[in-house]
Amino acid sequence: MVIQQTILFEEAKFIIQEKIIRHIAIIMDGNRRWANRQNLPHTIGHDTGRKTFKNIVKHASSLGLEYLTTYAFSTENWGRDKQEVFFLMDLFVESLRNEIKELADNNVRLKFIGRKDRLDNKFVQLMKKSEYDTSNNTGLTLQIALDYGSRFEIAMALKNIVQDVQNGTILCDDIDEKLIDSYLYTNNIPDPDLIIRTGGEYRLSNYLLWQSAYSELYITPTFWPEFDSEDFDNAIIEFSKRQRRWGKG
Repeated sequence: MVIQQTILFEEAKFIIQEKIIRHIAIIMDGNRRWANRQNLPHTIGHDTGRKTFKNIVKHASSLGLEYLTTYAFSTENWGRDKQEVFFLMDLFVESLRNEIKELADNNVRLKFIGRKDRLDNKFVQLMKKSEYDTSNNTGLTLQIALDYGSRFEIAMALKNIVQDVQNGTILCDDIDEKLIDSYLYTNNIPDPDLIIRTGGEYRLSNYLLWQSAYSELYITPTFWPEFDSEDFDNAIIEFSKRQRRWGKG
């Protein structure tokens, strides 16, 4: 078992070193369904998912991956039970306070994408401090999508473009795909090569819709709390076997 894991790790690491893959995005799905199957409260599912998240970030960093984006909380997740939402927000704050030093020590650069106006101000300040404290790190760039919705992101980008046209900062003729990219949360971050979705659902769920135009999708039935480094390496190896045609044939 250990030998097999080592082989997978080395193969995945080689793929990353060869720049075959630079950016992986993950839809971390299945915490609640995993808890249901275990006859456990949903809170245990989310807490176990947090531990999985920590392990995958550490593993991605050890592989030498450049960018990892994770879907932590969507704009639609506010519609869940209030107690569950409160628990998740407390979990985010606790995790950030406890893990930021380790992330910094491991040369990870942290970035949050999504809305900030609906989050507690103290949490937002903690997020900003975490981004600042890791801004000079040169290893893995970890983007956490929190209160994130791709349609809202695109709508706000278009709104800001219109405002800049009206105030003369840019011209209508300046508008192209590259310009729109620059108005998104993910400005200066390459589009994901691979999007992994755990939990077996076959949809993007309002996640990186613009950025995923030519991303490869990897769907696994494994619930997020059970997803491990071997699963992650297998996704990278599977990706390397695909032929990306970019619509050219």
